[in-house]
Amino acid sequence: MAQTRKKMSAVRFGRVAVLLGGKSAEREISLMSGGNVLEGLRKAGVDAHPFDPAERELSELRQLGFERAFIALHGRYGEDGTVQGALELLGIPYTGSGVMASALSMDKLRTKLVWLASGLPTPRYEAITAQSNWTRVAGKLALPLIVKPAHEGSTLGLTKVLHTKDLPAAYKHAARYDQLVLAEEFVEGDELTAGFVGEEALPLIRIQAPQGNYDYQNKYFSDETKYICPSGLPAAEERRIQELTMQSAHVLGCSGWGRLDLIRRADGSVSLLEMNTSPGMTGHSLVPMAAKVAGMSFEQLVVRILEMAHVG
Repeated sequence: MAQTRKKMSAVRFGRVAVLLGGKSAEREISLMSGGNVLEGLRKAGVDAHPFDPAERELSELRQLGFERAFIALHGRYGEDGTVQGALELLGIPYTGSGVMASALSMDKLRTKLVWLASGLPTPRYEAITAQSNWTRVAGKLALPLIVKPAHEGSTLGLTKVLHTKDLPAAYKHAARYDQLVLAEEFVEGDELTAGFVGEEALPLIRIQAPQGNYDYQNKYFSDETKYICPSGLPAAEERRIQELTMQSAHVLGCSGWGRLDLIRRADGSVSLLEMNTSPGMTGHSLVPMAAKVAGMSFEQLVVRILEMAHVG
């Protein structure tokens, strides 16, 4: 029976490219994610093959007869609408959100503008430059605050600033990654992440990182970070946050799958931080964890995502 299902998967999806690696600062993580996706699809019987856009021309996808693409790229040139647009021109169905939603979600500034226009809560912020009045920025947003590049993920370039005098250095650090840099209100509370697949919101995960520092190392390589799922929140509150998750995805135009990061304050109010349209699929990644709690194996998860592949 299992062998029959695998044969059916191979026929149903045809030849599938797993796009991994890429040119962004998150290349290392993308290679890990893509490797896991590739293994999961193959276990499910899918005729899947790795394809690194940093090493090969995308036009080869059509030449090599690929019929679908599973996007396991993170960051720029993979999660920002660029590869999605190229795949649409090639006529190859791809996983995840389309061009507009991918570009919007990758841009933290414009994500905030859409959320605020839709009445959704997100931390106060200001776009900053090397010429910014740091005393005024600190007074407006209050210390501590967060400084981060607008178009990066995985906390790359992010600094928690405790003193006004440290703002210029934090700006310079973020500016190494992006020309657009944000200073953002620091919101104290529980860090939550909310994944979704299709129109189904997955169980929430509550994150407890060492010293409350959920940085690049603690996200992907540390075994000290704790992931609590089920989250332990009251059922009604969890449902409310899940509904907010789907609303935040809909106003951005997201589809297929994704993950919302947010903070829950002690009074129960929440602030939306960012939307991820191509979440990690590493051994420490959050969507697979939540899917498992929802009764979905990793193989079932990647097949379900692949089923929703689309063009435009």
